[in-house]
Amino acid sequence: MTAVTTWQSGPIGEGAGFYWRHYDLAEEAARGALEAEGLEPLVYGALTAPETRPRCAAHGDGLLINLRGVNLNPGAEPEDMVSLRLWVTGAGVISAQMRRLRALGDVREGLERGAVPDGPAELVARIALRLADRAEPVVADLNEAIDGLEEEMEDGRGRVTRAELSQLRRRAVQLRRYFFPQRDALSTFEIEDASWIRPHDRLRLREATERVTRLGEELDAIRDRAQLVQEQIMDARAERMNRQMLVLSVAAALFLPLGLITGLLGVNVAGIPGTETPWAFWAVCAILGLVAAGQLWAFWWIGLIGRRRD
Repeated sequence: MTAVTTWQSGPIGEGAGFYWRHYDLAEEAARGALEAEGLEPLVYGALTAPETRPRCAAHGDGLLINLRGVNLNPGAEPEDMVSLRLWVTGAGVISAQMRRLRALGDVREGLERGAVPDGPAELVARIALRLADRAEPVVADLNEAIDGLEEEMEDGRGRVTRAELSQLRRRAVQLRRYFFPQRDALSTFEIEDASWIRPHDRLRLREATERVTRLGEELDAIRDRAQLVQEQIMDARAERMNRQMLVLSVAAALFLPLGLITGLLGVNVAGIPGTETPWAFWAVCAILGLVAAGQLWAFWWIGLIGRRRD
């Protein structure tokens, strides 16, 4: 789409149709053309605000609505969502963006194919639906990613890293924080008492609202599943640490009495038995071996090694 694009519907019944003028505010020419529209300062400020969140507000005989779409521009992250500002009246729609939004291209292609909405409210509903269409593959990719992480945890492969899990959760949270306000904005637009919003327009707007709600709920589920995977990682790490501590404890318990015996026999004082006996060393070794074997049997019996005791 160029800096300023204009589309005019043909006459509808006895009416004069409606228009759609879109401004790409990344171009200076578009800013000048939007200013020449002669909009009220509040409307102009809303359309050119550097940062926006999805919302809908009535002003005079029109509605201001801000929407967000996933960022599918080359080199961009989808969760860095692109803002779309619209000023909607019975006469038409004025929209503005600061970054490219592919969903608008989809709507434009539909108009060129002859799929013409019969009013400005239906055009807004169509834009909202195309925004949801473009977001669905991104949410589906996140679902597949969390599915893969869950399978790895269930298989016990233990290859899931906290970094990739944190990145997935961050993406889901960043997308979610715009979807639910967008649902509220579309719902507010649907229930506004404007004469140019007709019953079938409200049905399309309700469909768009439900699509956005479903995407938000899927993102909630992804976030919760990621939390469960995080807990599984922590449980697996704690279990590995417990096993390592058990091995160290068994080793320490095994060598404690052996060290006590050898320590007593190694003191440098008179009266140590066996100092004059040639076979005393081998006798001590045998005693140590018997003590170690007895300890291993005791550890096996109580379930520390070799078997589990319920």
